[in-house]
Amino acid sequence: MTDSYFPAWRLPKSGTGQIIGPDERLPWPQMIAMGMQHVVAMFGATVIAPLLMGFDPNVAILMSGVGTLIFFVVVGGRIPSYLGSSFAFIGSVMAATAYAGPGANANIGPALGGIIVCGAAYASIGLLVTMTGTKWIERLMPPVVTGAVVAVLGLNLAGVAIKNVGTGVFETTFALLTVVTIGFVAVAMLGLTRRLMLLVGVLGSYAFYVVLANVGGMGKPIDFTSVANAAWFGVPAFSTPTFTASGITLLVPIALILVAENLGHVKAVAAITGRNLDRYVGRAFIGDGLATMVSGMFGGTGVTTYAENIGVMAVTKIYSSLVFVIAALMALVLGFSPKFGALIMTIPSPILGGVSIVVFGLIAVTGMRIWMNHGVNLTSNRNLIVASAIMIMGTGDFTLQIGSFSLHGIGTATFGGIALNALLAALERQEVQGSVEDGKLVPAEEGLAAE
Repeated sequence: MTDSYFPAWRLPKSGTGQIIGPDERLPWPQMIAMGMQHVVAMFGATVIAPLLMGFDPNVAILMSGVGTLIFFVVVGGRIPSYLGSSFAFIGSVMAATAYAGPGANANIGPALGGIIVCGAAYASIGLLVTMTGTKWIERLMPPVVTGAVVAVLGLNLAGVAIKNVGTGVFETTFALLTVVTIGFVAVAMLGLTRRLMLLVGVLGSYAFYVVLANVGGMGKPIDFTSVANAAWFGVPAFSTPTFTASGITLLVPIALILVAENLGHVKAVAAITGRNLDRYVGRAFIGDGLATMVSGMFGGTGVTTYAENIGVMAVTKIYSSLVFVIAALMALVLGFSPKFGALIMTIPSPILGGVSIVVFGLIAVTGMRIWMNHGVNLTSNRNLIVASAIMIMGTGDFTLQIGSFSLHGIGTATFGGIALNALLAALERQEVQGSVEDGKLVPAEEGLAAE
């Protein structure tokens, strides 16, 4: 890479290998096709997450495009990434707005205020990282902590997923059919289709629903009147944020989850492309934080990098950051199409319920995958206590009340888990040091876990 702020994006030389690096590009027709592919890849996350929180899908996809451009500029085009709606916000947004779905969230203001402050905290962490590096983050939030917190984000929403399904025989049956459809795509399909399991699964379920309900009369038919009446192009319905103590305390802790997600994204891209991207990590946090703030200001969701991007890049071996500029511009066009938004809003609640079961479950399991991928030792007393405390406090919505200040479940689990891990790690080091000085070494795993 050059020393200029933006790379030159040269065409790769013949014989340099199959991987197209962040500072390279293909001929423009291929680049445009790749940009379209990334929009499709992010569609599932960028549309489904807003629907589950009651956000306007037009605003969400518009802000994902704007956020991606902000991220691109801040990192100087050095890190390929598309910013989509983050599932990490779902539980806290629902708690902050008392949203039970489906449909529009009538009390979205406090959530938007919390998203903005969360983005500011995230960007502030990025500024600190640019000055100090990332080692302190890895010590402060080891995999046992981040894995447990991510798992809690999914477990916290289990009741919401089941409630979204409905109570009728057709609704519950179709929700299960949606789960099976997504599972079929995830297991039986190949390549990129498998990686787009949410998008393809929803499209397949939607087609089944039209056949069974609209044609067969087995359930409530989809009403396409709003789609027919909607304009092809128009300004989306932006929302105004309000800042409340409860909304802020519920959403600010999500910044730590976004830090872990983005750090993993940067490290994954660096490993695959063979480029050292460590000096851009702080800027990546700042870019994502600013994008989240701007999104919240206009009524959009918090945004983050996504595994779907890594999947598409890994399959195609094209990591050019210019691809994501093209994808972002395409998202802007979709964001200004009321007809597109109206079509999204016709997705029936049984499908959303089935998707919720899969998505919220995947979030919970992702936390456990973090443990597995990092070899977290669950025979260690410290890891057992830290993980147990985080998961029960978060899932049970343990609220810490200090005067007029309230810290709810996810926040209590996150900050409490970080503090507890640091305390127990310090005690563990002292115990090992004392044992060595006494001429004997007592393994940290011995004790509670062995009983």
